[in-house]
Amino acid sequence: MNRRTDHPMAQPPGGSLPSRPVYILFVCYGNAARSQMAEALANHLGKEKVRAFSAGSHPLGTILPETYEALAEEGITLDGHWSKGIEEVPVGEMDVVVGMGCEVTCPVPVGFKGRAIEWNIPDPYGRDREFFRSVRDLIERQVRALLADLERQRTQPPPPNPASRG
Repeated sequence: MNRRTDHPMAQPPGGSLPSRPVYILFVCYGNAARSQMAEALANHLGKEKVRAFSAGSHPLGTILPETYEALAEEGITLDGHWSKGIEEVPVGEMDVVVGMGCEVTCPVPVGFKGRAIEWNIPDPYGRDREFFRSVRDLIERQVRALLADLERQRTQPPPPNPASRG
């Protein structure tokens, strides 16, 4: 299988910046709260450097009103978002797949070359607005750390290959 040249990880060491953003998929159970927040926050904070997506292992079919409210408090909208399943997003095209909590395992395709990460974000479903806010804030901290890590990877030269030494 040929590797895509527009893939960020296909750039040569010291090469130019990727020709497309880093694709990140956030997965939770219902795609109604946590992964929706992470998608919106990553797209907002990552600007043109990332393109975030979200999905659920068992999509609820709707985004919870508290999710809209928690993000609106930060000036972030969910316009154009909908609750969707994993099979509705191109998982194999992702550079990073983030599981939002311990009750979900995202099936990554055989031969997946990206990075799989697990976060332990509590599910706010059925909880009060204050709990939604605390989950939003936790997700924002995690997203900021992920974006900073991706930026470091983008700008740092790769470590020397010990096998190439004489």
